[in-house]
Amino acid sequence: MDMDMDRLFLIEKMPNLSLEFSRLVSMMNYARFTTLRDVSDLSVKELDFLSYDHANSIGMLLLHMAAVEVAYQVHTFENRDLTANELSIWEPALQLGELGREKIKNYPIEFYLEKLHTVRHNTLQRFQTLPDEWLYTTTPFWYDKPSNNYFKWFHVFEDEISHRGQIRIIKNCYKSRPNKEKIDSI
Repeated sequence: MDMDMDRLFLIEKMPNLSLEFSRLVSMMNYARFTTLRDVSDLSVKELDFLSYDHANSIGMLLLHMAAVEVAYQVHTFENRDLTANELSIWEPALQLGELGREKIKNYPIEFYLEKLHTVRHNTLQRFQTLPDEWLYTTTPFWYDKPSNNYFKWFHVFEDEISHRGQIRIIKNCYKSRPNKEKIDSI
């Protein structure tokens, strides 16, 4: 299920999705579109740029977006935590910080775009199999407070939007540094 660019600004019923999932995916699609627009032409140097010693890079934040979505797939679709094997793959992107700076670097934009695409494809495939009522399934969540799957998936794209803001700041920092290749637009 690809984004229909002619319908990007509409929250409406989508093919192969129920109405509630259509609404959710419409919002997720717009968030992803704006993320991709901001990063699609970045170089490895730009993706790895650290604005200060303990910063996260754009590449780290992109992989974090994919990792968060994987964690919520496991949590909401399978009602479990990530396994040790899954953590060995995704922990640097979930944790970020020092571990992320050590492990997430020297990848071209295609690496990150493929991860984001594959993870989202898996999410959408699963959404097509679930009834709207699933979105309202409630379980204890943060601070042992009740949360439904709808909120959890809202948080997935809300987290992406937050990190996209960070990406824009990092791009501005990179652009303002002397002797760095220019980033065309923010």
